[in-house]
Amino acid sequence: MRDSSGDVLAAALQYPEQGMSQRPLVVLIHGLTGCQDSLYMLRSASVFLAAGYPVLRLSLRGAGPSRPLCRFQYHAGRSADLGDALLELPPELAVNGLLLVGYSLGGNMLLKFLAEQGRDFPVLAAGSVSAPIELAVSSRRFLDRRNWLYHRWLLARMKEETLAGPPDALSTAEWQAVQSVATVLEFDDRHVAPRNGFAGAADYYAKCSALHFLPAIEVPTLLIHAEDDPWIPALSYRKAMQAGNDRLTCLLAPSGGHVGFHDASPVAWHDRCLLQFFEESLSG
Repeated sequence: MRDSSGDVLAAALQYPEQGMSQRPLVVLIHGLTGCQDSLYMLRSASVFLAAGYPVLRLSLRGAGPSRPLCRFQYHAGRSADLGDALLELPPELAVNGLLLVGYSLGGNMLLKFLAEQGRDFPVLAAGSVSAPIELAVSSRRFLDRRNWLYHRWLLARMKEETLAGPPDALSTAEWQAVQSVATVLEFDDRHVAPRNGFAGAADYYAKCSALHFLPAIEVPTLLIHAEDDPWIPALSYRKAMQAGNDRLTCLLAPSGGHVGFHDASPVAWHDRCLLQFFEESLSG
């Protein structure tokens, strides 16, 4: 999928064993430092495929297989990329409608997209899993002592992903800024924000946090989150429940961590919830 800047977004399309069905296309959108081949994407795809849905696993701009093909990268608010990717779909793929799922950062992007452009596409229902709907709050939570090890790992992955693009993608100043930052907050403030036209991290977070967009969503949407998510406070989802939008359903589980929700079942709880929500939405 090529956009006007020349960047190419990669994707993997899968059909159920019985071939193309009359069911809607499920589009899966990964989270930060993920891609179409992330384990949670593969597991969710297998669940929907087994239920007879065709599945598109999308790699966002500059993620995974698309990294060498993109000068720019995705961020939490780059919802226009999702719209552009859906416009590039062959008509026969969207003829039965779309079901959209976003994980973590991809969930924030998806919710923003639904508010801005959802009505312009045949979206029948959507769902987010562990989305950081208040970006500033989540960015600060990374700095907690208990999150030190994950924060260090995540920042290293973010730097590696950013520096793996085409040789001319970053200026010398940008390259040096990426290498020198010590926190995710600094990364967003010194790299993501200026590269994408924001005044700084605070401006980026304020303009892109999905919480502010929830009242404008017009399609049935399921928000799944866990009380014990170490990086995204549950308080954000209690605020979401007060959005006053009857198209939203919020499931706030007592446990599950971040995009976790594993139990004795071979199918993750969040995948079971998404499948049931979509089936019920389609049946009216």
